[in-house]
Amino acid sequence: MAKAHGENGILISGLRKDYRLGSTVVSALKGIDLEIARGSFVCVAGPSGSGKTTLLNMIGLVDKPTAGTVNVAGRDIQAMGERDSNRYRSTTLGFIFQTFNLLPVLNVYENIRLPLLLHKEVSKAERHERVMDLARAVGLEGHLEHKPFELSGGQRQRVAIARALVTQPLIVLADEPTANLDSLTGDEVLGLMESINAQRGTTFIFSSHDPSVMRRAGRVVRLHDGRLEAA
Repeated sequence: MAKAHGENGILISGLRKDYRLGSTVVSALKGIDLEIARGSFVCVAGPSGSGKTTLLNMIGLVDKPTAGTVNVAGRDIQAMGERDSNRYRSTTLGFIFQTFNLLPVLNVYENIRLPLLLHKEVSKAERHERVMDLARAVGLEGHLEHKPFELSGGQRQRVAIARALVTQPLIVLADEPTANLDSLTGDEVLGLMESINAQRGTTFIFSSHDPSVMRRAGRVVRLHDGRLEAA
């Protein structure tokens, strides 16, 4: 296995996140040390309030830690300036949300293509090729003209997966990606994520408190009350 702090790996050291609520300080993460190798398929598990989403937000530069570091491919992402941070989010990361976050006015093709519009270096022809390749990969090549409201929950999550992958990110972060799906559809979505992980080497880090989801992971990182239980 590749070392986490090597090419495209993640090394988290002493990560702490405190939130101030009035005069009270709530610690969401309490000194997390964690390594995730390139190409991993990792589930961050734990009950509600354990710190799962906060940890993903730290890796995704959605929020800043109170203390500690997150290194990706040997670089401290928290030390980046605004320009580099934006580039990191748009090129290194892909995001999948439990609520799908698709734009209702856009069809499937347009929703998948959307992140690429920020990448001026990608030609129109290559954008089209990437969208079509991913639409086939997620089984939606016959639904490209459909709007999100015309799709099932599972189909919408497939669009979200394709959209997350269209920029060819190194890492995909998925916060409870099966939470709004029935068990059969959720299993199909996880199978799709597994397949993409195996075929493309994309690192997947997803949160869940569902035992059936945890069983599908290559590795389970367990959090409880902001602390790492097992990794």
